[in-house]
Amino acid sequence: MKIKYITGILSACVVLLSACSLDYDPVSEYSDVTVGGTDESGDEIPFKNRAEMYSQYLSMYNRMRDNQGHWCLDVALLGDTHSDNAYGGTTGAQVVPFENNTIDGGNEIIERDWNRYLTDIATANRIICYIDDVPDATFSKTEREQWKAEAKIYRGLILFTMARIWGDIPVVTGVAGDITAENIEEVYPQYFPEQNTELEAYEQAEQDLLEALEYAPDNNGNKTRLSKSVARAVLAKLYAEKPLRDYSKVIQYADELTAEGFRLADHYDDLFGMNALGTDAKMRNTVESILELQYTSGSGNWVAWMYGRDILNWDYQFSWAKWVTPSRDLIRAFDNEGDEIRKNESIVYYDCGWSNYYPSNNYPFVYKCRSGVNSIIKLRMADILLLKAEALVLKESPDLAAAAAIVNQVRNRVGLGNLSSSASASRESMLEAVLKERRLELAFEGERWFDLCRHNLVEEVMNDLNRRDSGRLPLVNPYTEYSYRLPIPQLILDENDKIVQNPGY
Repeated sequence: MKIKYITGILSACVVLLSACSLDYDPVSEYSDVTVGGTDESGDEIPFKNRAEMYSQYLSMYNRMRDNQGHWCLDVALLGDTHSDNAYGGTTGAQVVPFENNTIDGGNEIIERDWNRYLTDIATANRIICYIDDVPDATFSKTEREQWKAEAKIYRGLILFTMARIWGDIPVVTGVAGDITAENIEEVYPQYFPEQNTELEAYEQAEQDLLEALEYAPDNNGNKTRLSKSVARAVLAKLYAEKPLRDYSKVIQYADELTAEGFRLADHYDDLFGMNALGTDAKMRNTVESILELQYTSGSGNWVAWMYGRDILNWDYQFSWAKWVTPSRDLIRAFDNEGDEIRKNESIVYYDCGWSNYYPSNNYPFVYKCRSGVNSIIKLRMADILLLKAEALVLKESPDLAAAAAIVNQVRNRVGLGNLSSSASASRESMLEAVLKERRLELAFEGERWFDLCRHNLVEEVMNDLNRRDSGRLPLVNPYTEYSYRLPIPQLILDENDKIVQNPGY
């Protein structure tokens, strides 16, 4: 695979949303004014010492924690509003298209996410490409290898995310040089990378994650770090998808996580609840959590009030319609299953000042991120276990009993009984049971859309949705074979003629 180069033009032009999130997406970064220099021969040194590289290393983690827009809010918008789990919530012109299927290349959310993901990759690339050459004898080889491995996990996770959304994307693994009068013809094209295939993006993500396993830190109970466990979890998810589908590897990495001690938390509200006093998150770093973004009072978890109320700041920013409103179809699915525990941990009802989808005196809101001190859980074991169950159903020699045992474990935790014998009687019925369990277990965690895509169910589920859900906005465009990828931002196409739009847009 050819080395590609990150573009400052693509990553710097971050299109911001409306005022409801504009001022609450801080990014901590290094400064090119103070970092780097030249050596005795006049050659440029991007990072002069360990301290400067440490600043870059911290900026990677700060981006992950502070960029809640594309790491959380937009994940739910795509995964839940663009599926049968939720409505857009607000009437904003950039949110409604996710509900009524009118997304196009001019959508500001699509554009900002593309740019910010590429900036994430650029942040990782500066570590991966430069860390070995930092001229600091006190900077140990062990530490360099660990930080590089963490950056590869970060890059692998972003490449996987982008490829799931857009398919063919630029696979950027290098850093573009500074343009001068002497090198402009050589360097300028580096700022406009070519478009790789979806398979190539998956293969690079796979390579990054596998290489990282050698030197990444072990899981030590701090679930905010990019550990070997994170790499294994992303690999399990990656091998479940079409481009590199390998059910044996999904099972392998799920089992390796189990061997590390990951399991379901004892109680579902351990993941999303508050402490007995209602002043802090109930738990952080649970045995189920693999990667989470953690916040304390004043540390900037603003997505709680984008979904509904911040229950620690009751009336703050509660005067306008919120994003990602739970759908009647999802609520009915919880009720039909008698699933009170997960429903009450996922959805809460408040009085409010608007009635876009429900009466204002009994309006449902997303409840999984309910305060400014709740963690955003990016990866957890329930997801991986249910992917293992899916793999057990679909592998060449299915093991329906083992798959049912996993689903029953997930159900039993929330007080539901075992699957019926008819549900586990065939591959088809067992897969349906797994997907239903994933929907209820992972609601508003951004997985539902990708579950539908992974099993070619988008047209079947989404084109029939208005008949089942009278509260949803009318579908403007039917879902087709082209709907499985989102449009590439038009601004990117205008700037770079090496990028072509996905079919159907």
